Amino acid sequence: MISSQRLRSVIKTLAVVMAVAMPLALAVSSSVDARPGGGGSRGARTFSAPPTTPTAPNAAQPLNRTMTAPGTRAPAATPASGFNRPGMGMLGGLAAGFLGAGLFGLLLGGGLFSGLGGLSSIIGLVLQIGLIYLVVRLAMSWWQRRNAPAFASASPAPGATPQQQQGPLAHARSGFGFNSGSGSAPLEIKPDDYDAFERLLGEVQTAWSNEDLGKLHTLATPEMVSYFTQDLDANKARGVINKVSDVKLLQGDLAEAWREGTTDYATVALRYALVDKTMERDSGRIVEGSDTPTEATDVWTFVRRPGSSWELSAIQIT
Repeated sequence: MISSQRLRSVIKTLAVVMAVAMPLALAVSSSVDARPGGGGSRGARTFSAPPTTPTAPNAAQPLNRTMTAPGTRAPAATPASGFNRPGMGMLGGLAAGFLGAGLFGLLLGGGLFSGLGGLSSIIGLVLQIGLIYLVVRLAMSWWQRRNAPAFASASPAPGATPQQQQGPLAHARSGFGFNSGSGSAPLEIKPDDYDAFERLLGEVQTAWSNEDLGKLHTLATPEMVSYFTQDLDANKARGVINKVSDVKLLQGDLAEAWREGTTDYATVALRYALVDKTMERDSGRIVEGSDTPTEATDVWTFVRRPGSSWELSAIQIT
């Protein structure tokens, strides 16, 4: 028969494991998407997080696949704030803090699981985690509001009209499509460029769904096509096919734009609606996703070389 002391020890261990493992599981599951996955290069800014925008207020995840040499640094790179460290996130921070608290208790001689002495302590721990979650959410909201004016207060171009001086959000098309972006970007992005970005969003998704590598070669860099090829081959090995349809841009804005030599780069936040489903190749049975439209928010980087059109060069999940 299990003694009460050992039972309490088992409960304490499970509580700690669940408190640490659940945030990590949520973080992993939230990054799983069937649509075209992340990866690519952003020139000298490949290892620099793009600025957040009203469309994508959360920091974009680091590029998980890139051919850019490690150690490349962006000019005048801005370190990420504590709330937006790529790869960690709020739930990951809570898990790290919980582990830190356990180690602190160990150093004080109370043991790693000190403070979890009974069922009432476990309930108290859950309540404390919930309170910390609410506090961090409020702090993140305050931080985002505090930094939001940076987009609206960009220096207006000479001769700009009063309406133009209200900032990029004043030019949003009724909450649909692209905002005009920040006027402080070193590279000017024009309406035709935004139209090209929106067109590429739909065409890349369509070519992906059709598994049309020839078309993808005309829309994306060779590096991105190599990643698409890997993912499509993985789907074939599983005996499934991913279909993305009814792609509709809901909101988008410019994160940053710059020039490296004669090559132009533009990183754009995109929030769009789509139908995303994965089906068995033989039966057509849906195994992931559904026919119900959903929304997604990504950060896409486009590159344009002299005499060429814009191409997709990177996708980052937010």
